[in-house]
Amino acid sequence: MKFRCERDVLVEALGAAGRAVASRGGSLPVLAGIRIELRGDQLHLTGSDLDLTIGVETSVTGAADGVAVVPSRITNEMVRSLASGRVDVAVEGDEARISAGRFESTIRLLPAEEFPRLAGPPPDAVTLSAKAFAAALRQVVPAASADDARPILTGVLMAAEGNGLRLVATDSYRLAVRDLPGTSVLSQDQTVLVPSRALRELERILGGSDEVTLRLGEREATFEVGTVQLTTRLIEGEFPNYRGLIPSGYPNRLTVGREGLLDAVRRVKLMAREATPVRLSMGTDGLELVAVTQDVGQAHEQVDASFDGTELTVAFNPEYLLDGVEVTPGDEIVLETIDHQKPAVIRSATDGEEFLYLLMPVRV
Repeated sequence: MKFRCERDVLVEALGAAGRAVASRGGSLPVLAGIRIELRGDQLHLTGSDLDLTIGVETSVTGAADGVAVVPSRITNEMVRSLASGRVDVAVEGDEARISAGRFESTIRLLPAEEFPRLAGPPPDAVTLSAKAFAAALRQVVPAASADDARPILTGVLMAAEGNGLRLVATDSYRLAVRDLPGTSVLSQDQTVLVPSRALRELERILGGSDEVTLRLGEREATFEVGTVQLTTRLIEGEFPNYRGLIPSGYPNRLTVGREGLLDAVRRVKLMAREATPVRLSMGTDGLELVAVTQDVGQAHEQVDASFDGTELTVAFNPEYLLDGVEVTPGDEIVLETIDHQKPAVIRSATDGEEFLYLLMPVRV
């Protein structure tokens, strides 16, 4: 195999495919590598840890077709260190030679025949707006759990809802629900559970793209964005009954400016050390935020807000509160509460139908 391309093109392709590479190869050392295949002037790069696979196709100037598996980390670092300009890559025997200007290096290859054969995506496809889907992922994915001991909660539920698609994630402390009306991806009552790790990588890939194509199989989901293809295994199991967590009504309603609340929480939480919550006191005078950490200090701030209900003080994890407020759209948000022990809901004051962020209070 032999080809020539621009350094920046190769850096981008290696970086994208490399995000799916197994950190140590696990039981298959070859999975620590990126499979590169040249056919004519098309270079195909694939990285995989068997759960997540990212394939990239890019145009190069090909001289000799072939297949090889290069170690991901060292190859990425090597190419990234080069100055912008032309890079020549040639595979001879069990080595790849990389040269640019007066620089030249050889890298030992991994056995290409050991790289697993990956099944192609199913033929049926649905095209979505990349911008709308990326916005939904930013709102929902952070609420998924990072604890692999509870694999169900590390996924994002995709479900048919009305005439559209619903995305749901929870880590048992908070819940994010986002509807995409008019986006018909699943059949009635169909649900799939997609790993949040895969969706975080997809969010990166979406970038400034216009469209994303989704192909759903029985055990895998494939997302195609331009020349990048991301395939992930679906999570098997039953997602919690999230609907039962959402109260049917709230007697207390606080309306507050989004940016003003964000700034106040960021300042006050500086005193919320060692898992100390931030307390929100709501009443006719508006909103007051308080954080007190013994032997460190305290902070409080008054925020203009309108409140309808019974005066109430509720404590929240400040990071979880920030996460919810940051991804809620609009200039004003609504915080709906029942009491200091039951879940609270954050919505947009102007468009609260499509996104909901439920947050469990902290008992103090």
